[in-house]
Amino acid sequence: MIDASDPRPAGIDPALAAALGTVVDPEIRRPLVELDMIPSATLDGGVARIRLELTVAACPAADRIQDDVRLAAGAVPGVEAVEVEVGVMDPAARQALVERLRGSRPQQFGPGTLTRIVAVASGKGGVGKSTVTANLAVALAARGLSVGVIDADVHGYSIPALLGTDARPTRVGDMMMPPEAHGVRLVSIGMFVEGNRSVSWRGPMLHRTLQQFLADVWWGDLDVLLIDMPPGTGDVAISLGQLLPHAEVLVVTTPQRAAADVAERAAEVADQTGQTVLGVVENMAGLAQPDGTVLELFGAGGGEEAARRLGVPLLARIPLSVALREGGDAGAPVVSGEPTDPAAVAIAGLAASLRGSRPIAGRSLPISLA
Repeated sequence: MIDASDPRPAGIDPALAAALGTVVDPEIRRPLVELDMIPSATLDGGVARIRLELTVAACPAADRIQDDVRLAAGAVPGVEAVEVEVGVMDPAARQALVERLRGSRPQQFGPGTLTRIVAVASGKGGVGKSTVTANLAVALAARGLSVGVIDADVHGYSIPALLGTDARPTRVGDMMMPPEAHGVRLVSIGMFVEGNRSVSWRGPMLHRTLQQFLADVWWGDLDVLLIDMPPGTGDVAISLGQLLPHAEVLVVTTPQRAAADVAERAAEVADQTGQTVLGVVENMAGLAQPDGTVLELFGAGGGEEAARRLGVPLLARIPLSVALREGGDAGAPVVSGEPTDPAAVAIAGLAASLRGSRPIAGRSLPISLA
């Protein structure tokens, strides 16, 4: 952690220091004073004069930070007015900040990390893996966990749209601060291309991208990192096994037996790389009818069969849901928009099972695409 044994710069009034010490940068998630973003704060009569230095000129959180500074300083006894002078860190100060942040997070996702890393995988496309990932992330965040999502499906990126954001990471030096949507921090190659352009990369570039998502993004302290994997057992699955051999894998399939057969291959790759398969999620598990019956459009029993063969639990059966589909199209996850929908209830149950299956204690992560 950043050394905060004496978090008050020389030019800060003690009363203001105590108040401003509670103001946190919403992207870096550290107190502004600790980050040297407030080089001076003086109290002259009833006027608090504060110098605020943002990390970058186009900081998307600038207005929020200024408002928080004014609110905190205005609450100090005796303060009648607050004047905030806003500037930008010079290159030397910004680089010093980057080095401090990097130094506070050695081996962020190494074997000793307290961040739980869960790869959401499938043997084939079209099973709703990304929809499950996005909604599961929001459901976990709703339970009070600090959650991040890496969209590792470079060729078929969809996480930003599913979470309803077109925001891009903020570059601070050679580090990237991930945007947040629905309480979830996220990064995707879709944030670095214009419009809906395709990305046609081969293995080495895919590996480098995943590596940078893990090493160059400043995630802050995370309890859970979900990785939305591409379908199949190709380059990204192999890279994940090399970079994060201690990750856990959640296998998503549909009830169709043929799909379940293919889903087992994703688990086989995890097994070969030493990762742990947590369980199986059966998506599109039937459509409820007005008379109470269930129409099994994609068959039945595939998830249970896959779980039986793999020797892992069937963690959830998520029914077909119009609300789930509409929420994905609108960027409004069903777990928050319509929490009583049967699909939302099933995903909330999945989040509860993951929350209780292993202690999750929160640690860091880090992006930057060169």
